[in-house]
Amino acid sequence: MIVEIWSDVVCPWCYIGKRRVEAALELFEHREQVDVIWRSYELDPTATVDSHGVDLVHHLAQKYGTDRLSAMAMMARVSEVAASVGLSYRFDLARRSSTFDAHRLIHLAATTNDADAMKERLMRAYFCEGEDVADHDTLVRLAGEIGLGSDSVSTMLRGAKFADDVRSDEAAAKEFGITGVPCFVIDRAYAMSGAQEPTAILEALEEAWDASTKHAADHVNDDHAVTN
Repeated sequence: MIVEIWSDVVCPWCYIGKRRVEAALELFEHREQVDVIWRSYELDPTATVDSHGVDLVHHLAQKYGTDRLSAMAMMARVSEVAASVGLSYRFDLARRSSTFDAHRLIHLAATTNDADAMKERLMRAYFCEGEDVADHDTLVRLAGEIGLGSDSVSTMLRGAKFADDVRSDEAAAKEFGITGVPCFVIDRAYAMSGAQEPTAILEALEEAWDASTKHAADHVNDDHAVTN
């Protein structure tokens, strides 16, 4: 079974969703037969590497046409939910940031089966440590912490490698009608939007597993009927 997750490393609900899907997978009987693939999605594709000076309160207030107090209240509510899954958000440290190169880095990490570890490290760096996930030196350091070689990461960041992979993920999101993240797609047949509770995710996994098992059994039966 393949679970594709479209998300962004600066999306607060995506980090919460990551924890919830992890909790669901721990309860899923067939966990060892599930491959999780992280897909790229930029919540703010207009952000540049120079956007890091803009604090999130200001950016959120502008985005939703509200004032700073209302934006801070939104962040407080999200922080409470994050705390319920063991995450300590520091919105006071976080800044607006481009995530295109961070997504390229996750694709690089996927070549060594380290995509999940890279995704986790980037999200923790952004939400809990106030790191600039658009800064190349920062990305090299964070990648090194999960075991990726600095030379390969630096070379990738200086060029355009995996840029097409990021764009392909984003194009697929548009094709599937994904307009918000996180979005979980199971075997390209079942989709769930938002940071759903683990019980809901588990139910979707079980439903998808039962359907795929039934399809496989029906296919075997059809083949048997043809040969007889």
